[in-house]
Amino acid sequence: MDGAGRLARSQRPQANLKAAALGAAILLREYISARLPRFRFPRVGKHGRASGEGGAKTAPAALVPVIDREAPPRIVELVERYLPHRLGTVATVGLLFGSVWLGIVKGGHAQDVSAALSDTRNALANAAGFRITAVAINGRKQLTQDEVLAIGGVTGRSSLLFLDAAAVRDKLKANPWIADATVQKFFPNQLQIDIVERKAFALWQQDGRLSVIADDGAVLEPYVSRRFLTLPLVVGKGAESRARDFLALLARYPQVRAVTKAAIFVGERRWNLRTKDGLDIRLPENDVGNALASLSRLEPEDKLFARDIVAIDMRLPDRLTVQLSDDAAKAREDLFKDKAKSKKKAGDA
Repeated sequence: MDGAGRLARSQRPQANLKAAALGAAILLREYISARLPRFRFPRVGKHGRASGEGGAKTAPAALVPVIDREAPPRIVELVERYLPHRLGTVATVGLLFGSVWLGIVKGGHAQDVSAALSDTRNALANAAGFRITAVAINGRKQLTQDEVLAIGGVTGRSSLLFLDAAAVRDKLKANPWIADATVQKFFPNQLQIDIVERKAFALWQQDGRLSVIADDGAVLEPYVSRRFLTLPLVVGKGAESRARDFLALLARYPQVRAVTKAAIFVGERRWNLRTKDGLDIRLPENDVGNALASLSRLEPEDKLFARDIVAIDMRLPDRLTVQLSDDAAKAREDLFKDKAKSKKKAGDA
């Protein structure tokens, strides 16, 4: 913000014209000194004659190239001897290009310049006949063809010649839906992509957020589509990575599995079951299979799940504790009071 409370415009570095002009002057001097020899006039006597000749008149003196020269200073001689030829020119050009690139980077245009260069080379390759005109994508079920191409970074401007198949494959494998991918180029214009998709395994809820997960616990996407509504629900931290083994064990007891609405991972140690009627079943940390087997036996015998109870505690190995609902507890209490009154009246009689 500036002093007036307005958004201040970003200050982009300006080109240093003075440094550019100085570099150009150095380059011009190097060019001229390399191609034009230095000249001098021969010395002429008092009467207009060249030194070293008789009294005969001579033609006007012509320019004579300088052959000899004075020995350069020691430091200059060392520089000329040991440094590569034209190092100064190369350094000046490098300085100019470095200044331009620094201005591009500082101005935040590096990505734009890189994209423009990439588009230019792709356009040239497409004009030469390497435009991608046929795409085959195999193995997709959840993702559409356009989604696969967008994930891989393949656009209508991409050319087969400059397409990096390894980079496309890495981008595809970075997507949680794709477990593996293979990218093949068939010149001049065909691209084939084979993918192995992960399968939606369960819904996972944590901190109020609901996500679709694969059987290895990978989060595929937030839950937004009703097509995943029939997936089993697991809740709690760590439940996504332990769900596969527990749900496989629960599937062995179909009577329990049929009434289960959600499996809740408690303290990253053990599981609770929440039935469709709101009953909580607290399973032990160890020997979960035996606890589920006991539930399967008790249900047809005692109609346990149909009773007016709110919780079944199986955490202790030698007992099963049942918590009645408030109404059931009050009714039970009233029943005992009535029985107590009846016994008291009988005793009085």
